[in-house]
Amino acid sequence: MSSSPPGPNGEPLFGSSRRYARDPFRFLSACEQAYGDVVRFDLGPLNTYLLTDPADVERVLVSEADRFRKPEFQDDALGDLLGKGLLLSEGQTWREQRDLASPAFRPGRLTGFADDIVAHNDDLLAEWSDGAEINVELDMTEVTLAVIVDLMLGTDLDDRRVRTIREALEPLGARFEPDPVRFAAPQWLPMPGDSEYRNAVETMEDVIDDIVSERRGTHGDAAADDGPDDLLSILLRAQDRGEQSDRQIRDEVMTMLLAGHDTTALTLTYTWYLLSQHPAVERRVHDEIEAVLGDDRPTMADVRDLDFVERVIDEAMRLYPPVYTMFREPKGPVELGGYRIPDDAAIMLSQWAMHRSERYWDAPDEFDPDRWTRDVDRPRFAYFPFGGGPRHCIGKHLAKLEAKLILARTAQQYRLEYARERKLELRPTLTMHPRDGMPMRVHER
Repeated sequence: MSSSPPGPNGEPLFGSSRRYARDPFRFLSACEQAYGDVVRFDLGPLNTYLLTDPADVERVLVSEADRFRKPEFQDDALGDLLGKGLLLSEGQTWREQRDLASPAFRPGRLTGFADDIVAHNDDLLAEWSDGAEINVELDMTEVTLAVIVDLMLGTDLDDRRVRTIREALEPLGARFEPDPVRFAAPQWLPMPGDSEYRNAVETMEDVIDDIVSERRGTHGDAAADDGPDDLLSILLRAQDRGEQSDRQIRDEVMTMLLAGHDTTALTLTYTWYLLSQHPAVERRVHDEIEAVLGDDRPTMADVRDLDFVERVIDEAMRLYPPVYTMFREPKGPVELGGYRIPDDAAIMLSQWAMHRSERYWDAPDEFDPDRWTRDVDRPRFAYFPFGGGPRHCIGKHLAKLEAKLILARTAQQYRLEYARERKLELRPTLTMHPRDGMPMRVHER
């Protein structure tokens, strides 16, 4: 077994963190192309191993998932934000919370969501007008927030709370942009942006307190476990039985508010961008929608017939995966790709690098929705926008349902034109955002 995998040379103190921070997307792709299945580099003091073999990714996420955990370096700012919600909790806490939350995401419940999703989207479209310029990222954020708050928290957001959440998202996102100084600095050292981040967390907590207070007394009978089946009602009934603390409810609602809308909003944002750049694909989307829906509102029965729309969304998530990289930490030394990886290392699994690898995809940088119809013997974990294994995204099926319905309903009425001359630039935070938004001009069809 070799002692250490290949990787880029780093600088004293910073390692490769300055190159990573300048452009993590280019850095990750370059590492995958140059060094192969296992790549070692330092992000400040963090000993990091990038895995780019789908078989190794499968081991970490699925077959040997119990040998890995969420990394301890995510326990500072991210822990302050999401606490022990489903995204970050471990062990017995995670298993109990996952089991508790699962009924809110069961397939039978999702089948009743189509009308609500379309109604929220129609509220948004009522604000559009022919020829107007919009920031489609903000609009997709607004509609997916409305959906997740309605379907999972059992309430709605007035304009004030929508505005409050939007304003908080900027400092929350800025805190997680790659920063070589922050990589190298001890966690206790004050850094620029820390106070704005803490204020944003407190703002979000105030919104959550309001939502939880509104729902108390409406959540049903805890003893019979009978009542509304949204996630917050389930959590409140569990609290009545002594199974949930105020803090745990806060963590789950915060996780649902942020993670529950962000990836879907970004998937739609990048889908609109890609359609605007590929008019032939856009025409096929419109043709399928007209054939399946005509002028009718999309229903759950229509979703399964929107095959090309689904391929377009899958291809958008391949090229622009909202979650562009994930981290795990081994609980003990492990062997991966012929190398021994120590238990104090960070293991990086990058959707961006894997989804655009020439080893697994023909013409990987091309937007080609038809690639999903070709019979290609591709490893399963060459594509993993929702993660995988026991910790795969619990909202995966809801996210895909939302994306198909919102895309179909919007494209019935409008086509969107990218309203910026310069090419798309990306901003890395916890998820991958367009830098400076996504301006689009809307045209009635």
